[in-house]
Amino acid sequence: MNRRHFIKQAGVGTLAVGSLGLSTQAQAKTRYRWKMVTTWPKNFPVLGTGANFLAQLINQMTGGRIRVKVYGAGELVPAFEIFDTVSRGTAEMGHGSAYYWKGKSEALQFFSTVPFGLTAQEMNAWLYHGGGMALWQKAYQPFGLQPTAAGNTGVQMAGWFNKQVNNLEDLQGLKMRIPGLGGEVLKRAGGTPVNLPGGELFTALQSGTIDATEWVGPYNDLAFGFHKIAQYYYYPGWHEPGTTLECFINQKALNKLPKDLQSIVLNACRVANQQMEVEFTSLNHAALQTLINKHKVDVRALPDSVLKKLYQLSNEVVAELANQNHFAKTIYNSYYRFRKQVIQWHQISEQAYLNKRSQFN
Repeated sequence: MNRRHFIKQAGVGTLAVGSLGLSTQAQAKTRYRWKMVTTWPKNFPVLGTGANFLAQLINQMTGGRIRVKVYGAGELVPAFEIFDTVSRGTAEMGHGSAYYWKGKSEALQFFSTVPFGLTAQEMNAWLYHGGGMALWQKAYQPFGLQPTAAGNTGVQMAGWFNKQVNNLEDLQGLKMRIPGLGGEVLKRAGGTPVNLPGGELFTALQSGTIDATEWVGPYNDLAFGFHKIAQYYYYPGWHEPGTTLECFINQKALNKLPKDLQSIVLNACRVANQQMEVEFTSLNHAALQTLINKHKVDVRALPDSVLKKLYQLSNEVVAELANQNHFAKTIYNSYYRFRKQVIQWHQISEQAYLNKRSQFN
C-alpha cells in the first residue's frame, strides 16, 4: 500500500512539474500587442522619437514578445486625452508629462516640474532614491496606472516672445502658452496662461492667438520653426528647470505580463529616461548657434528683477498647492526636503565647479 501511495504521489508531482514547464513555455511563446499614445506630434524630434525609441527598445529587449505601436497626438486620440485612454485600457501605454493631468489632481505637477525646482539630475535622484517614485505610484494608483520616468528635457528656455520683457509690467496681459505651475505663476504676475498641445503652437503664435510660447529648448524649437514668427528668445527656463517626461502603463495590462517582461518594460523606461536627457544636452548647442547665426534670433536673458518676482510668486503658488490636501502636503514636504539638501550639496560640488569653469574659460 505504501508503494502504491508513493508511486501515485510521484505521478502527481511529475504532472505538476510538467504542467509548470508547459505553463512557462506557454508564457514564453505568448505575444503581446500594445498601443502607446502620446501627447507629441508624430515622430517629433526627441519627444516623439523618444516615445519611438522606448517602443523599439521594448520590442528588442523582449525578443518580439511585446510589440508596441506608437500613435502620435491626434492619430488615435487627442493629445490631452491619452491619460484617460490608458486608464480605461484602450491603450496600454501613454507618453507625456504629469503636469498635463493637473485636472485630475493639482499635486501631479510635482512629478513633472516645479518652477525654480529640481534639475534633471536632481529630479532623477529624488524619484529613484529620495522617495519620489513611491509617491508618484500612489498618486496614479486610483487611475489604474503605473508611472515611470521616460525622459527629461533638462533646463528649458523661457520661451519665444513677440515683444521685449524689460520689467514685470511687460508681462501684464501677456497671452502665453505655458503649462503647469509655471502657468499659474504667470497668471499671478498679470499674464494669461494658455495650455495648448505642441502641434498647435506655431499656428497660435503666428495668428496672434497667443503673444508668446515656451516649448522646450533650441533643438526642438528650431524644428518647430518658431524663429520664423517670433523675434525674441528668452532664457533661463525658470518654469521648467528639469522636466520629467513620463510613460504611464495600464496596471492591469502590466500585471498580465510574466515577471520577466514586467521587469524589461520598467527598466526600458529607465534607459529611455537617460537617453532623452543626453540627447537634448548634445543637440541643443548646435541648434542655438543655428538660430543665432543663420536666423539672427535675438537671444536675451530675463531681467533679474523679473526673475526675482517670479521666484517669489512661485513659492506662493507651490505652498498653496501643498495646503490643498494631506497627500499634496506629503509630496511637497518630500520634494522640498530633498531640494534643500541637494542645493546644499551642489553649492560645493556642481555649482562651485561650474562657476569656476566659467570664470577660467
